[in-house]
Amino acid sequence: MSFRKISAVSIIVFTVMGMFLTYSTAGLLTFQNANTTVNRQLPSSGNIAAINVGLYLDYACTQTLNSLDWGDLAPGETIDRLIYLKNTGNTEISLSMTVENWNPSFANGPISLTWNQEGTLLNPGEVTSATLTLATDEDISGITTFSMSILIIGTAQ
Repeated sequence: MSFRKISAVSIIVFTVMGMFLTYSTAGLLTFQNANTTVNRQLPSSGNIAAINVGLYLDYACTQTLNSLDWGDLAPGETIDRLIYLKNTGNTEISLSMTVENWNPSFANGPISLTWNQEGTLLNPGEVTSATLTLATDEDISGITTFSMSILIIGTAQ
């Protein structure tokens, strides 16, 4: 039986080649999987600020609302959240809503937020429900997480 002597240089060459092939294959697999993704999760959250309006989770106005978690969304999906608004001032107000501080900024468009109470008048102490609707475009891409600030305003009439 004869044994061949393997030099240290040969071992290093084979080790480097093995590492190169492993990393190259892993890179190709990652690239291929990234392009064949069928379902994308879109975790998100949003902060809510209010001016002259109390925001609540319940009609009795005992559970204050400070933020909304929209959960995971799929492309083309629409999600509704029911909230309650109370006029905390001493004069009639008109309700309006705006969304700002989108992160990433290009999320404003492929993701939109609307509600059903724009222009509604509330008397002092009056409570009403509002439905906030978050919608994602069917062709949304490049966004895996997002955040935004929702501002609900009660303007004195």
